[in-house]
Amino acid sequence: KTNFSEPAGLAPAVTFVALGLGFSVTYLYLLSWKWLQTRSLKHDRFEFLPFNWQDASFAGSFILAAVLGNTGFVGLSIAPAFIGDDYLSWIVFFSITHNIVGAYGFGVLVASLFGRSNQPHPWWVHLRDVLTVPVLWAFVIGYLTQSVDLPPIVESGLQSSIDVIIACAFLLIGMRLCQIQGWQSLKQALIPAILRVLIIPGLVGVTTTLWFGLTGDRRLAMVLMSGVPTAFAGLIFAEEYNLDRKLIASSIFLSTILYLLVLPLWLAVFD
Repeated sequence: KTNFSEPAGLAPAVTFVALGLGFSVTYLYLLSWKWLQTRSLKHDRFEFLPFNWQDASFAGSFILAAVLGNTGFVGLSIAPAFIGDDYLSWIVFFSITHNIVGAYGFGVLVASLFGRSNQPHPWWVHLRDVLTVPVLWAFVIGYLTQSVDLPPIVESGLQSSIDVIIACAFLLIGMRLCQIQGWQSLKQALIPAILRVLIIPGLVGVTTTLWFGLTGDRRLAMVLMSGVPTAFAGLIFAEEYNLDRKLIASSIFLSTILYLLVLPLWLAVFD
């Protein structure tokens, strides 16, 4: 069980920094790519990494794939194996903040903006999309009613629903992975996968060392959580807002493999 006696107040702040760094690096990459494509006379030199920057759905999926990580299924499963029990609260707070603010706040906003760019909407429509996310309301209601004792049948029903949700998530992933057309689809997700599991956690490790002064398990926990594979939530947003589904599914596949390969590096550098 998590030891919450260890002060982990910096974990949410590090999560915000990780999201900010992720978005900044990803957006700068997209702008640089656009600049190179518009000024290069030989477009064939970029064919090995195709990117249609004029396609808003592709750009939106690219950002979601690179910025949002699977801090729940993967992060809470793998990171505790390398972190001391006294510092598990850092992992928990990072995961909660990333899911609430990152996935269902920032993620929904990005999906709403890029998924509806062909039909301009006023700013309040995108704000409405964020404020009406059921997960956010469920979190608020759950937090405010945590002292209320629910009937046993309701408690058991909520616990059982977790297994159903996880199964449905993997079913959706499997359906989209079946549509991947070999290397042609995977190479589009190569850059966001590298940003997700290598560049962003590396920047977080340096930032937490120089800015926050973290060391040991605290720093390692933040690095491992900031470098988890692409989030399943990104694929759900792609389905809901008609973004590029194949890109996110491919990034989930590639980033999962890369995460296992990069994991020893983070243990060697930041442990």
